[in-house]
Amino acid sequence: MRLSLDKALAVGNQLEVEAINGTKHILLTPSMAARCGYSMESDPWGNTRIYTSLMGCFVDNKDDATFNVGLRLQMYGENPSDVVSHDVSQTCSYTRWASREILCDRNYMEVSHHMADLDAEAKGQTRDGKDEKLNAKLEASGASQGGVLFTEEMISWHVPRRVTPLLDGRITVSEMHMGINGQKLDRSQMAARGYTLSTTDFHIVVEIPVGSPDGYYKSHAPDYQYHITYFVEPMLEVLWREDDTQDDTRYKVLFPIMTPLMPQSPQIQDDTVPETRVFSVLLGTFLHDVELRNITFSTGVLTVEESNAKGFTVQEHSLANGSKSFSLQVPFDADVVLKHNPERLVTSYFLPLIFGLVVLPEETPFALPVDLQASLQDIVLPIMAGTCDQNHFHISVKFGSHGSNFKAIVGPRELTAEMAEDYNFYENGTHLSLSLPYTAKDAVFELLTAESVKSRIDLLLLDRANDWVLADLYLACYFPLKATECHPNGTMTAVAVKVESTRNLKPSQLTLKDQSCTPQFSDDRGAYFSFSVDTCGTTRTFFDNYMMYENEISLSYNNAKAAANTSPVDPDYRQTISCFYVVNDTQTVAFSAKPRTYEPAAEIGTGQLMVQMRLSQDPSYGLFYQAEDYPVVKYLQQPLYFEVELMHSTDPHLELIAESCWATLYEDRTSLPSWDIIVDGCENRNDSYATIFHPVVSDSRVLVPSHIKRFSVKMFTFTKDDEVLKDQIYVHCDAVICDTSSQADGSCRGQCVHPPGQSYSRPAGVKKERRSTDSPRQRQISSGAIILSDL
Repeated sequence: MRLSLDKALAVGNQLEVEAINGTKHILLTPSMAARCGYSMESDPWGNTRIYTSLMGCFVDNKDDATFNVGLRLQMYGENPSDVVSHDVSQTCSYTRWASREILCDRNYMEVSHHMADLDAEAKGQTRDGKDEKLNAKLEASGASQGGVLFTEEMISWHVPRRVTPLLDGRITVSEMHMGINGQKLDRSQMAARGYTLSTTDFHIVVEIPVGSPDGYYKSHAPDYQYHITYFVEPMLEVLWREDDTQDDTRYKVLFPIMTPLMPQSPQIQDDTVPETRVFSVLLGTFLHDVELRNITFSTGVLTVEESNAKGFTVQEHSLANGSKSFSLQVPFDADVVLKHNPERLVTSYFLPLIFGLVVLPEETPFALPVDLQASLQDIVLPIMAGTCDQNHFHISVKFGSHGSNFKAIVGPRELTAEMAEDYNFYENGTHLSLSLPYTAKDAVFELLTAESVKSRIDLLLLDRANDWVLADLYLACYFPLKATECHPNGTMTAVAVKVESTRNLKPSQLTLKDQSCTPQFSDDRGAYFSFSVDTCGTTRTFFDNYMMYENEISLSYNNAKAAANTSPVDPDYRQTISCFYVVNDTQTVAFSAKPRTYEPAAEIGTGQLMVQMRLSQDPSYGLFYQAEDYPVVKYLQQPLYFEVELMHSTDPHLELIAESCWATLYEDRTSLPSWDIIVDGCENRNDSYATIFHPVVSDSRVLVPSHIKRFSVKMFTFTKDDEVLKDQIYVHCDAVICDTSSQADGSCRGQCVHPPGQSYSRPAGVKKERRSTDSPRQRQISSGAIILSDL
C-alpha cells in the first residue's frame, strides 16, 4: 500500500507514523520500519510517501487475500502540545501469488515461499522453514537490486537476470514489467517517457532519461558550490518459472536512484544600460529549493528586505519549468558603488557583490560572487570666468560634476585656507569666487609701460586623484601704474618691476647709470627710485624749446654680488626713464581798459541737478543693467556694484556725496524691515560684510570724478528666526550735492569723514529720520528689484 501525504498537511510540522494493530499503536522508528516492512520518503516540495508491505508485521492478513492496513499520522507543530492526528485505513485484495514472492525496498527485503499453496497449514510450515534459509542465502550472496551506470543524459539500471542462490536450475522469464513509484507502466506509457526495458545474457536493463518527469531535481551545496542531482524511483517486476518444478518466482524491486552530483554554473546576465545609470543583473537559473537570503555589498551585508528598503530592487522570478532566477538593480549613485576616473571625462562604476543563497530544507549555504562594471562619459567640467577692476582680479568658478572636489592652483601654489582668507574666497555649494589684488604674490607682471603694468593670474583646477586639468584660466589685465614721474623741482621718481621674463631678478640689485644710486625702497616684486635730475648719471639733451633728462635702470654684471646671484643667460634688465621740461615759452597777454559805469554783480539763476543710481554688471563699471533687465538675479554674497552719478554737469566745484544708503524688502523706501549700507557717508561698521568704496578716475566717460561715487556690497537677504522672509531686496540712497569752494560742513566734509572707531549702524527694522526732501542739495534715488538666486 502506498500513502501520499500532501505538503500542505506536513509543511512546518514534525511527522510521526504509528502502525495500528488492533487497539494498539506502535511507533514506527527507523529500525522498527526496516524490520516490519515500512518505508517513507519526502521530496523537496515537502510531499511524503509512506509504503507498507502487505506482509508487514502489523497488517491484518486474512488468508493472504485480504489485507487491512492502518496508520496513525501524528503532526507536531512548534509547540509540543500542538499536535494533529490523522488515522488512515485501507483494505487491499491480492490473489495473484507466485510460489515465491521477493520484494526489495529501500530499507528492507522480504521473501515469502510457496504462497500459491492453498493448504494454509502447509503454507505456514513452508514459510517458517524455507523463508529464513532463502533470506540467508540472498544476504550472504550479495544478491541485490543491481547496479547503476550514469551518463549526462541517461540512467542505466542493471539487474541480474538470474539470482543464483534462489534459482539453481533452468529458468524462463515469463513476465517482465517496469514501473515508477511502485506502479506498473504499459509499453505506450514507457515509450512516451523514453523508457526502455531490455535483456542481455546476464542482466535485465532499465534505461531512464535524466530529467524524466517521473523524477525530480534536487539542489546541493557541497563545499559551498552549487550542484544538482536527479532522483527517480523505478520499479522492476520479473516472473521466473523453473523448468523442472514449474514453480514461479516473482522478483519485485523498488529502487530509488539518485544521480551523482552535477556541478552547475548559474548564468550571470548583465543587463546594465549605462545611460540609465542603474546596474541591472539577472542570476539563474536555480531549482525551486534555492532561496536568496542576503547580498554582500562593499559597505556590508544586507538581507533581501534591507536591500529593497535601501532602494535596491531585488526580485525573484519563477519560470514555467519550475526553476527560478533572481534580479538586482542598484543606481550608480548608491553608496555601495565604487567609482574612479580612468580618463578625464569618463567615470568607471564598480559594483562588487556576493549573493548569499541557501538550499532548502537543509539550509545549506553557498555563495555566488558577481562583479559589475560600467563606464560613462559623464564628467561635467567646471567653468571659470574672470574680470578686472582698477586694482583687483575677480574670478568665479561654476562647479561641474566633481563639485568642489578638486585642487585649485593659484599661480604656482595650491590654494590653502590662509590664501583663501587673503583672496576673499567664497563658496556656496555650486560656485566659488576669488578676489585678489594685481600685486598679489601669486600674480606675475608681464609688461611695464609708461602708464600701466600688465599683470596676470593663472588658475588651474586639478583632479585630486590623477592631477588632470579640469579647467584653466589665464587672466591678464592692464592696471594703472605711472612708471616715471617728473616733478617741477627737478626731481625724478621711477618704479621698476620684476616681469615674468626676468624671474630670477632681485630688484634690490638694480641701479641707475651711476651704480651708487640704488633703490630708496625695494621688495621681491620691484624697486622705487627717487633722484635729482643732475645726479646719478642722468644725461640732458636739448630739443628746440624742450630739454630731456634721461637715465636708465639696469642690473650691472660688474657688480660682484649681482653676478653671483644672477645667471648670465637671463635677459638683460634695462628700463629707460625720461623727463621733458620746457626751455623757452612765451605767453601773450592782451589788456585793455575803459571806464567802469557800474559795479559788477552776479545774476541769480535756477536749474535742476539730476542724480541717478545704476547697478554695474562687473567691477569695471563699464556695462550697466538697463531698466528692462530688472529684476536682476544674483546669488548669495555675490558683489553688487553700484554707481551714483550727478548728471549733466561739468562744474568741477561740485561734489556728489552718498550720504546714506539702505536696503528694504519692498519698493517703498520707508518700508520695514531695512538694513543700513552707508551711514553718514561711511560704511556700516556693524556689518560683517562691510561696504567697499571704489576710486573713480578720469576716462573717456568720466569727465569730473567728483561727480561719481562707486561702492559695492555683497548680496544678502532678510531673515527672521533663520527663515528667509523674501528672496528680493531694493536699495535706496540719499545723495548730497556739495560746493567744494565753500566752507564744508556736515555731509559736505567728504565721503566717509568721521571720528575713528565710531559706529553708525542701528538694529534691522528701525529707521532713523532721514533728511528732509525740501533741501535743494539732496536727491533721493532707488534701484530696481534684486532677486536672490537659489544656485
